[in-house]
Amino acid sequence: MFKYGLIGYPVKHSFSAAMHNAAFSYLNLDAKYELFELKPEQVAEFLSCLKNKNIRGLNVTIPHKEFALQFLDEKSPEVEQIGAVNTICVTQQGKLKGFNTDCSGFLRHISETGIAFKRAAIIGAGGAAKAVVIALLINGINEIALYDIDKSRSLCLAQRAGGFFPQCSILVKDSISELKILEKDILINASGVGMKEEDVCIVSEQYLHKNLFVYDLIYNPAQTKLLKLAQQKGLKFSNGLKMLLYQGMQAFELWTHQDAPLEIMFKALNEEVRK
Repeated sequence: MFKYGLIGYPVKHSFSAAMHNAAFSYLNLDAKYELFELKPEQVAEFLSCLKNKNIRGLNVTIPHKEFALQFLDEKSPEVEQIGAVNTICVTQQGKLKGFNTDCSGFLRHISETGIAFKRAAIIGAGGAAKAVVIALLINGINEIALYDIDKSRSLCLAQRAGGFFPQCSILVKDSISELKILEKDILINASGVGMKEEDVCIVSEQYLHKNLFVYDLIYNPAQTKLLKLAQQKGLKFSNGLKMLLYQGMQAFELWTHQDAPLEIMFKALNEEVRK
């Protein structure tokens, strides 16, 4: 049996195992997907012996999407561009090939909205935010305003993305209020704030206007305080469940070289949401 899994810290909230195991079962593949909760200091040792553990593929989540780059033997063009990895394929020789399916997953989902977003405000500048920024730039966004509690991360992201897309204005801000959300047509929470019940709503009600689309990459809980506020105000909004689905489908196909069963995987995710 081949093994696949997710590395991150924490990972217990993840729905990835349910999604992938449903797909393995449906296609009668002798494979299993597990959750590997690893602290940063445990990652190097874990990645050094994947072949011995019969692990043939991994997803990577917070906070390892950037840290794991140094352990890759090969990087896809998307990983080079984004500067973060979320999918790893392990070759028969034990080499690690890195990919980023977050970007295409997010891009596919926002394309389904049919909305031409032009000005974005993004909270968070980690690995997920990097993929989101590149996706928006590919989609033709005109302006992006970034805020992260660690300003150096925002500056690094702006510089990197700006090098690939110099025609777009990428602005680094010192606070959420400086994002000028009232002037934007999409607000994206790419931070981890909202995953815990005790987390406060990351954005004040005064910044949410009727023409704003609110997107929270968090999918568990299905509605963060930010999305509940957006719903109360009658705004269009989404969590990151469809992004999870689409990035997961692409990862599945990279690992197995088989078409991912969309309906089966999405059904598994929705069952997890209802639990």
